[in-house]
Amino acid sequence: MITREDLESYLIRMGVSFEEVAEGMWVIRPAEGGAPVVVHYSPPVVLLRLKVLELPRDKDEARLARFYRRLLELNAADIVHGSYGIEANELVLSDALELESLDFPELRSSYESLTLAASSHLPALAELAPVAHEG
Repeated sequence: MITREDLESYLIRMGVSFEEVAEGMWVIRPAEGGAPVVVHYSPPVVLLRLKVLELPRDKDEARLARFYRRLLELNAADIVHGSYGIEANELVLSDALELESLDFPELRSSYESLTLAASSHLPALAELAPVAHEG
């Protein structure tokens, strides 16, 4: 099983800018200014999480149907690692990888998949979310 130290060495090997914010929890800050990715060592898995956007607090659930449908379509067809989810008032991308079989290429692929999905999907998703609360 991959240890906390092994995971940190993978992050170093990825060549990304990161800092440990708590024991076993790192924040990767992409050089190109994208959203930070939180990496949490939580045996038996490592969790990767990226906040995509904040949802409007005064949302009308019925009017957000197109937004939710698009998220499900993206989960089914366009995301290699992880999936979209809603936590509190945030749209997040997350992935859980088993530490038992984790290797460097799998961690790097998960990270790259999440950051690519967030950057490529954000414009269309941001258009759908505000439509739901416009008069």
